[in-house]
Formats: sequence, structure tokens, C-alpha cells
Amino acid sequence: MLYGIVAATAALLLAAVLAALLRMPALRVGIVDRRRQRPLPVLGGPAVVAVTGLVAWAGEWTRVAPLGEGVGRLLLAAAGLAALGLVADVWRLRARVLVTGTAVAAVCVVPYDETGVAGGLLAVGWIVFVSLAFKGLDHADGLAGTVGVVTAFGAGACAAAEVMDGLAVLLSVFAAALTGFLMHNWHPARMGLGACGSLFTGFLLSSAAVITRAGYGLGASAGVLFCLGAVAAADALLVVLARRLGRRPSPRRGSGHLGHRLRRLGLTPQGTVVLVGAGSFSSVLVGVLVHTGWVGETAVLWVVGGVVLAVLVLLRIPVRVPHRVANTQVGGQLRVRNG
Repeated sequence: MLYGIVAATAALLLAAVLAALLRMPALRVGIVDRRRQRPLPVLGGPAVVAVTGLVAWAGEWTRVAPLGEGVGRLLLAAAGLAALGLVADVWRLRARVLVTGTAVAAVCVVPYDETGVAGGLLAVGWIVFVSLAFKGLDHADGLAGTVGVVTAFGAGACAAAEVMDGLAVLLSVFAAALTGFLMHNWHPARMGLGACGSLFTGFLLSSAAVITRAGYGLGASAGVLFCLGAVAAADALLVVLARRLGRRPSPRRGSGHLGHRLRRLGLTPQGTVVLVGAGSFSSVLVGVLVHTGWVGETAVLWVVGGVVLAVLVLLRIPVRVPHRVANTQVGGQLRVRNG
């Protein structure tokens, strides 16, 4: 218990300091994203990844909180995917490259001896979906980070219930590091997660949830996993459906995400994050209660119904279609992206 408190505090402070230190180098080199006509440095992801890995490694090295073989492999795979995301932040990569990289990382962490081949393939697909959904969720200040922290606590509670101490410690350290980063990501944000941090977040959380549910029935596990990733799934489904109905290509970046539509309803940026965070807390709580057996599996249907209702209602909210903007980088100059 004492180590957990010390580790979480250290992760929070280190992530906050490192994110602050990386802000100016990101601006000078031009590793930025363009949101609402302002440059946003996107090296928050490397700060979260580095601090999570450092604190987790310290626990493993001192043997105070050993991660275990499976958890160590999970952290390495997540770090590898984060490195690919960092490349995408610096140079544009095609969507299929990110999908392929995420799938390869997912294949390396799924426990096939407990899930079976068919279940393992479904788990890989879910991990890829949630990882990319978190990348899309990083479209507004504080949104992906807040949902990530809430989900990390929920997944950590599930891991603790299964006596997976190493995984629970890793998730608590990650939640603390992400909280430290959020000090710079609350509106108006001074630092963003970028593809590096958002892919790391989605991959680590979805993979941890899959590992925690390994050995349970497929139907029950699917319900719990959906509850833990409901907000990210809702945002992804909303964007895909909107762009299909509008006959626009899905990979193209635009303003039809969850946060954009809530802003069109008159919510402030902070209010949007609070509302989405509350929704995430509700769905994650249901997932934890179902996993621990406090409520029946039918409770998942309330989350599914809520997601479907939210998507259908938000689809009716009109959003502006962004114009195509050139994306260039010459001699470290600022890059301009869509939307």
C-alpha cells in the first residue's frame, strides 16, 4: 500500500514536470497539432510513457512491486506502439500503418492459452479498435486524458479483484502519470497527448482489460470490455456513421467527434470534459460491478442502450465540414493539419 502511494505520487509529479520541460522543444522543432487555430505541442505522450515505464521498472528492479512476465511484455508492447505513434506525430503515417502496428502489438500480448484462438483473434480486433478510438478521442483538451484516468482506475480495480497485483500497480502508476499530464492538458491546453500518448493509452487499457477477463466466458467478457471502453467506442461509432452517411472517407480528420457535437449544444470545453468523464465513470463502474459479481450481466444492456441513444441523438447535431488544409514541414517550421 505504501509503495503504491509513493509510486503514484512520484509518477504524477514526474509526468507534470517532464511534460512542462518538453513543451518548448516541441514548439521549436514543430511537433505540434493545430486546434482552433493555435499550435499545440504533442509531446505529452512521451512524458506519460517515459514516466510510466520508469516508475514501473523501478518497482520491478527493486522487487518491491514485480510486474510479472505477462505485464512486462504488455508494457514493452505498449511502449513499442507509442514509439510508432511518436513517428506519426513527427511525420505523417498512413492509417493502415498504425492499424498494422497496433495489431502486431496486440498479437504479442493476448493470452491465447486462456482465450483460445477464436477468442484471441476477437481480442486482437477489440484492442486495435479501442487503441485507434482513443487516438480519435484526443480531439479536445482534456478529453482522452480524463477518460483514460477513469478507465485505468476501473481496469485496475478489475485486476486487483483477480489478484493481478503487478497489473494493478502498472495501471495505478499509469493513471497517476496521466493525471500529471492533465495539469497541462486542461483547457486551454498547453500540451497534447498526440498519437504517441493516445495509442499508448488505448492499447494499455484495452489489453489490460483483455488480460483481466481471460478465462471468463466470451459473452460476459465482451460486455465488461464494452463497458470499460464505452466512451471511446461511442466516439468512434459516431464518427464512422456520420462520415458514412455523409459519404466522406472515415480516416479523414474532421469536426464530427463527440466533443465537437457537445460543444455545438452550447457546452464549454470544460463542461464537455466533465460530462464525458461522468459518462465514462458510469459505464466503467458498471463494468467493474459486473466483473466483480455485484450486479448481473444484464446491467451491461443499460450501457449499450445509453451508447446507442447518445450516438443517435448526437448524429442529428450538425457540424461544419472542414476544408482541406495543406500539411507541410520545412526546416522545422510549424505543420498545419486538417480540422
